[in-house]
This record gives sequence, structure tokens and C-alpha cells, in this order.
Amino acid sequence: MSTKRTCIGDANPWWPQECLPPRRRSPTETDAARATAPPGVEVVCGDASLSSAYAGAVPAEIVLLCGVFGNISDADIVRTIETVPSLCAPGATVIWTRHRREPDLTSDVRKWFESAGFTEVAFEAPEEFIFGVGVNRLAKPPEPFRESKMFDFLGSDQNWDQATSG
Repeated sequence: MSTKRTCIGDANPWWPQECLPPRRRSPTETDAARATAPPGVEVVCGDASLSSAYAGAVPAEIVLLCGVFGNISDADIVRTIETVPSLCAPGATVIWTRHRREPDLTSDVRKWFESAGFTEVAFEAPEEFIFGVGVNRLAKPPEPFRESKMFDFLGSDQNWDQATSG
């Protein structure tokens, strides 16, 4: 049985204390996060934008890209999606989210996954929610793991106080 992994952190000052990367966390806080993790979960504190942060967790059968695509540039979304096959086991499943506010890139994200060798399993974007959730499966052979910078975190580009537009 493989170990489940949780990656915590990014290089952003507004993150809650429990999500800060190692350079902003004290060893005591990092140790506490690891000590309170459920059995079978390994806490990894690192920069989520670097594929090297996932080196010990690949190849992965499930890759979560939730809360990322609304906070990075369009070019970095493409770069991240193009890197994902190097993080995956054969037939891996990727679950991703993206807000649907302007600019609504969910159609583009779906096409970018297809171009990167994934088939769409599901996409849900109910009108009453501002987020879409996609599920894709790697349909080509995985790529060799490679270290790269996938994205630069820009922060949210949205005013979350606005009502969802139809």
C-alpha cells in the first residue's frame, strides 16, 4: 500500500499559518503538523509550484490541483498541465478546480488537459456555484519525472463578494 501525501504551502504571505512553507514555519510547527497527521498521511512542507516538492510522491495515482488555477497565469496553467503527466502513474486521475468568473477559462482548461494526453471523465459546473470541478484520466503513457517550476502564484484575481453571474 502506498503512502498518501499532503503537500502544504506556497510562498505567499497571506496563507494561514498552518499552510506556510518551511522557510516561514518554525520546526515546532512543522513537527506538530506531522505529529497530528492521520495514519498513512505524510505531511510534506514545500513550495507547491516546484515539481521537486512531489519527488517522493511520484508516480501518483491521484493528483489534486484544487485552488491553483484561479491564482496563476494562463501560461502557468498550461505549463502545470503539461508537467502533470510526469507526476502520474499509468491511468492516473487528476481532479482540478477553477472559478467560472470572468475570465471563465474552464473550457480552455478542459482543452489543455486533452492536449496534454488526458481524457475527461467528468466536469461539473452547476450554475449556483462559482467553481467548476474537472476529473481527467491520463490516457497516454506517463512521462519521466522532471524537475521544473510549474507556476508563479499571483493571488486571487477575483472579487469574491460579487454574486455569481449566470
